[in-house]
Amino acid sequence: MRSHEINVRIRYAETDQMGVVYHGNYVQFIEMGRTEWLRVLGISYKEMEEAGVMLPVISITMNYKKSAYYDDVLTIRTTLKKLPSVKIEFDFEILNEKEEIITVGSTVLAFINMKTKRPMKCPAHLIEKLSTIDF
Repeated sequence: MRSHEINVRIRYAETDQMGVVYHGNYVQFIEMGRTEWLRVLGISYKEMEEAGVMLPVISITMNYKKSAYYDDVLTIRTTLKKLPSVKIEFDFEILNEKEEIITVGSTVLAFINMKTKRPMKCPAHLIEKLSTIDF
């Protein structure tokens, strides 16, 4: 599973006075997509942290194409770019109900050892689960 999709309905609190989704909320949407992508693989952030591994975001890029509005249902499509090493990279697309792309971008996260606060290689059990994906 290289890509995974989730749907999110826009709540009133996520919009500005004009009913347009505030740009900062898109970071939360892509985080939801990323965590659900991992969960479908049988991996949770909580379990990784309990095992001493953090995954902080080190880079985010976004390009806004169209606006999203209150009560829209958005599809967040998260795609793993390549097999991870000390970093894991995702591309994402956010589409509206007409399947128009409204936002595209990418995120890069680093595997960090919680004890040493230093970068580390992707855990072997995660590599094993990801090794079946065609890139």
